[in-house]
Amino acid sequence: MICEDDTKLSELLQSHMQRYGFQSVIVEDFGQVLGQFQRTAPHLVLLDVNLPQYDGFYWCRQIRSVSTCPIIFISARSGGMDQVMALEYGADDYITKPLQIEVLIAKIRSQLRRVYGEYAAQTEEKIVQKAGLTLYPERLELHSGEQSVVLTRKEAVLLEALMRQHPRVTAREELLELLWDEQTYVDENTLNVNVARARKKLLELGVPDGIETIRGAGYRLQERIGTGTPPAGGTQERSMNKPSGGDLA
Repeated sequence: MICEDDTKLSELLQSHMQRYGFQSVIVEDFGQVLGQFQRTAPHLVLLDVNLPQYDGFYWCRQIRSVSTCPIIFISARSGGMDQVMALEYGADDYITKPLQIEVLIAKIRSQLRRVYGEYAAQTEEKIVQKAGLTLYPERLELHSGEQSVVLTRKEAVLLEALMRQHPRVTAREELLELLWDEQTYVDENTLNVNVARARKKLLELGVPDGIETIRGAGYRLQERIGTGTPPAGGTQERSMNKPSGGDLA
């Protein structure tokens, strides 16, 4: 995904991507970068710093809240602090303009090999299946039958806790502790907001009233809310299927 507000440059980059065997999409609505990212689900993002409305650092943080997809900054800003900020906010690399296309392509291929190809860590993917739902916490995806929705990191954490406890109640205190991180202060209102968002995602899967409030105790999933049939044991892990080859975009 190419997120660059210089139309000529973004079209030139897209042309080079095609020449080197990559498919690419260009962001046109710079107020909805995260939405396009979630709809497109790209394997890698090229991201400028100077963008309309919100800068690239902001969108880098937003993408990092839902994905570990490689992000390469491309920017005319060559200052050391800009590069430090980009890396601190979750970027994988930073290239200054004017771009050398051969260097850019080499860096793209390197990131794709590292994350998806021959250098990718061969790890077991965590899959949680309960109550007819299938959760992929590392992909930030929730499935019910043939339907699926994309989750935020906090929604995935919350739903994983509820699914692992199902049909038992998960205490509010436990959920608050799970949702807390070093960057975000979590209080009762934050928990309520995330529960409401998780309920909305379940509703998108055709599951109304999927999370039950147990007054004075916490929350639990309804007894059976999905349409799929979980395997015996309810929770399983299996090897992650990674895209083959390095030329993905």
